[in-house]
Amino acid sequence: MFTAKQFRAKAAECAELLKRTVVPSEIREFQRSKDSFTTLAQNEDWLANNFDKIIRSQDIHPQDDDAGKAVAGRSVAETEEHILRCLGAAVIMQWNTIPTKLQRELFDTAGSVGDVLKSAALRAQIARFLHRHKDDQESPADCASKPNVAKGTPYVT
Repeated sequence: MFTAKQFRAKAAECAELLKRTVVPSEIREFQRSKDSFTTLAQNEDWLANNFDKIIRSQDIHPQDDDAGKAVAGRSVAETEEHILRCLGAAVIMQWNTIPTKLQRELFDTAGSVGDVLKSAALRAQIARFLHRHKDDQESPADCASKPNVAKGTPYVT
């Protein structure tokens, strides 16, 4: 996780690169990056200054869902895991429409999550999974109806 200081350093780096270029596309990219890193630094500062006001998922009791119905025996961790699985499935379903640069960033981020010593194996597993499913054209409803996908095991055709 980056700190506000690290985000500001990256913003300063982009500002320096911005001064050294005359290429319009690079100017736009460096300016966008500088603005993004500056905003991220401001967000980190805000989070640090308002930590006591933030509602954290550990503080939420999973008695009710959005419709007001009781969530049968689901812990907060299970609820969050379900949300992450849904988000992950949504990313995979849209993978072919995601720009290549963002695909690489998502792959790199996913490959670096967890145990550092096992990251190479995880990256290889992710690469094989993406390669196997690169041409899948399923709708979200099809994916949600398959229990093995909901449980986090790859769907093999």
